[in-house]
Amino acid sequence: MSASWPVNIGDAARLSGVSAKMVRHYESLGLLPKVARTDSGYRQYTEADVHTLRFIKRGRDLGFSMEEIGELVGLWQNRRRASANVRRVAQKHADDLAQRIAAMQEMQRTLQHLIHCCHGDDRPECPILEELAR
Repeated sequence: MSASWPVNIGDAARLSGVSAKMVRHYESLGLLPKVARTDSGYRQYTEADVHTLRFIKRGRDLGFSMEEIGELVGLWQNRRRASANVRRVAQKHADDLAQRIAAMQEMQRTLQHLIHCCHGDDRPECPILEELAR
């Protein structure tokens, strides 16, 4: 869809793949600069605003926190940034993901073991419930 800039919030949402509610939320968090408004109060988004919304959406798709995305948006918009700062944010996020994945894999192994130990028949004894009650 081509656009004639500026666009309203509905078009900005469509063009960026972000809901209008989230567009307003990102603006309230300061991830987007305050946008211009028409005389009747409607928001008007520029092509740069929509590009920023796509950036934010991609960051969310990769699981970055809002705080991390705020930092990344600032780095992205700062042409004098050091890539080491960007790498630091991404590496910390990757490390956090690795820890969460390891914890989830351990949960899965424990559940698989408990499922294997459960007879799954008419008997009332159940190692799954026993483990949860422990």
